[in-house]
Amino acid sequence: MATSFIRGSRRRVLTAALLAAALTTLGLAGCGGDKDDNTDGTGTPSRAPSAAAASTLTIRDPWVKAGPAGEMTAAFGVLVNDTAADITISSAESPASPLELHEMAMKDGKMVMQPKEGGFVVEAGSTHELAPGGDHLMLMKPGAAIQAGDEVSFTFKLADGTAVPFTAIAKPFAGAEESYEPGMHMPPASGVPMGSSAP
Repeated sequence: MATSFIRGSRRRVLTAALLAAALTTLGLAGCGGDKDDNTDGTGTPSRAPSAAAASTLTIRDPWVKAGPAGEMTAAFGVLVNDTAADITISSAESPASPLELHEMAMKDGKMVMQPKEGGFVVEAGSTHELAPGGDHLMLMKPGAAIQAGDEVSFTFKLADGTAVPFTAIAKPFAGAEESYEPGMHMPPASGVPMGSSAP
């Protein structure tokens, strides 16, 4: 009698253990299914959309003028708006340096550099060029030298609150002999193509 009771108890314990194991396996499979919902239907994980694809604004050929630590320099590129609405860039930031949005404007017969009031507006379905002698991102005081070939991270802040990150490559550049020191003026652009390097 005692023997049959022990066998029955063992059978119940074994059955309970098997049931618990089965439920645990099903629970894990369910969790795994939630994690793998990003598939293309064949079981292959689908790729997450890139920042550029998800963004309302893209930056073509971004680059930075190489320069020493602590000395003002600038970043350039072509802003592309493929949407049906104007996009306003209200500010920008970079871990490399404090930034300002700048423009070149005529003042007292001279081309002077000044903050861009209202930010950069990229009209619907068009482009806006940031170039030497024109609109640009001013790196006010880089904490370290920016050398040719370095990659510098930036983030645009749009008026609607969207953040658009991008990376620009550093290049040596003589251009229109522009200076980014305070109080300096620049000669008008001399027709040197954007991105041309100094010898």
